[in-house]
Amino acid sequence: MDTTKERPGEVEGLRLIRAFLSLPPNKRAEVIAFVEELARAHARPEEGKEASPR
Repeated sequence: MDTTKERPGEVEGLRLIRAFLSLPPNKRAEVIAFVEELARAHARPEEGKEASPR
């Protein structure tokens, strides 16, 4: 049985985690900052409007 064909997303995710953990701490911080920036850029504009003062 070839598990890479059954769960390609999980296998790729584990590879990414392993690669991330092999980075030195300063590079990990860069990756985290980059991902946070992407998340903010793709956040839905309607989120949080209820809590914002008008």
